[in-house]
Amino acid sequence: MWAIFLIACKRSITYLAFRQRIFRMSMNRSLFIGGRTGKIIAIANQKGGVGKTTTAVNLSACLALAEKRTLLLDIDPQANSASALGIDKNEILVSVYEMLVGACSVQDAIIATEIPFLHFIPATISLAGAEVEMVNMVSRETLLRQALASIRNCYDYILIDCPPSLGLLSVNALVAADSAIIPVQCEYFALEGLSQLLNTIQLVKNNLNPGLEIEGAALTMFDSRLNLSKQVAAEIRRHFNDKVYRTVVNRSVRLSEAPSFGKPIVLYDINSSGAENYMALAAEFIGANN
Repeated sequence: MWAIFLIACKRSITYLAFRQRIFRMSMNRSLFIGGRTGKIIAIANQKGGVGKTTTAVNLSACLALAEKRTLLLDIDPQANSASALGIDKNEILVSVYEMLVGACSVQDAIIATEIPFLHFIPATISLAGAEVEMVNMVSRETLLRQALASIRNCYDYILIDCPPSLGLLSVNALVAADSAIIPVQCEYFALEGLSQLLNTIQLVKNNLNPGLEIEGAALTMFDSRLNLSKQVAAEIRRHFNDKVYRTVVNRSVRLSEAPSFGKPIVLYDINSSGAENYMALAAEFIGANN
């Protein structure tokens, strides 16, 4: 009966409004009564195409399947996380942009997803001009931290999908976060900008967020057939030592296909290597935070 109701809702133009209503209902249930303070993790790398959104979406989904109360927040103007979760960008009326500029509360921006325990705050193209608007705002680097303060005890983990830049949006994410996960593509060019990102994290730590730590580096797009992938992985492990996750995310056609179907890999093909990789990464992440 519930499945039939969901199908009917998907066919209506009010499906997104329905998901937001489900979120508000769930906030009133014991599942989302505040407990311990949740951990906020930024998924960050200023280089594009290294698997930030793929990692943010699929790690969030796997954490939720492990019954961890999880919120995924997209602060990237490309807004690809919405598509990867099957949310029509044209139906999004309230997003992280409105939340940052004070036009709505954080609760108004949250959407319930198809996965129990997983909620989502979408981005829109409006974020592209947000950095210009934020320049003259008081405490502009802490806007996201202030917005999330009221809900962080409702979740075990809040993951932030950062844009491929080191601008004000990424700084907001790092200031709000307790730690950062750095996805690193196993190719040569991925190493070149890594020092710049680490410098930015250190600057934020020194000046704005003393508690910020590197949660770990996640090796993505690994191809065991290539010596270059193995060499890059070895170099990253040498640099980060025990901060590199043991789990490696391999190149996977199914993992690349999943966003076009609007599903995380665990819903698209649970038996694929991509699903196995992200489930293993989630298990390693949970183990490190218990």
